[in-house]
Amino acid sequence: MHITSITRRLGMAALTLVATATASLGIATPQAAAAPARDPILFVHGWQGSASNWDYMWGRFLGEGYSLGAMARFGYDSSQSNKDIALEVKAQADALRAKTGAAKVDIITHSMGGLNSRWYLKNLGGLDFVDDWVSIGGPNHGTDTANGCADTSCVEMRPGSAFLAELNSGDETPGLVNYGTWWSPCDEIINPDQSTILNGATNTQTLCPGHLTLLSSSTVFEGVRDFVK
Repeated sequence: MHITSITRRLGMAALTLVATATASLGIATPQAAAAPARDPILFVHGWQGSASNWDYMWGRFLGEGYSLGAMARFGYDSSQSNKDIALEVKAQADALRAKTGAAKVDIITHSMGGLNSRWYLKNLGGLDFVDDWVSIGGPNHGTDTANGCADTSCVEMRPGSAFLAELNSGDETPGLVNYGTWWSPCDEIINPDQSTILNGATNTQTLCPGHLTLLSSSTVFEGVRDFVK
């Protein structure tokens, strides 16, 4: 028999002996580390928006390995109070957790979606069920643009509104949720642009996309993707 073949067989025998001895002593053999489970994602659009606003990010997250069942987006009547919309956010988050079996979800929002989802977090028990929360171009401290419309939700988005005063009172980023915001100095809808920034959040200034273009920016997507990992 060729010496190389003999050496190979002796090596295999030694490995078998070690494995047998390890098992008989009850010693666990090393296992490859499992990839950490990712939280399912709930997307919440803004005023007069729709679920289709998320088409770009939805496709990008699919490309990153998220399954259709691990994401949810929905439409709602954006003229109603953000407090009422928050009830819909809660229902959607509860349904996504029940569907996936996940203990928590991540919430990614655009524009006014940041307000109603924050109300869910602060006042409807969401702090216990959300891991990461993202506001993209959100009027977290109001926007002058809302002075030009009369919907209940628009009145709530006006700087100095009673709704915003209640939402932002005390800790703007309560609980153990990871808060992140993305805002643009060229946002034509959020005025002032820095309204999106929250105390206690990771606040990221983008280059110069417009309000809707924030949702189709590869740079914004990549930042949000890394934030919710």
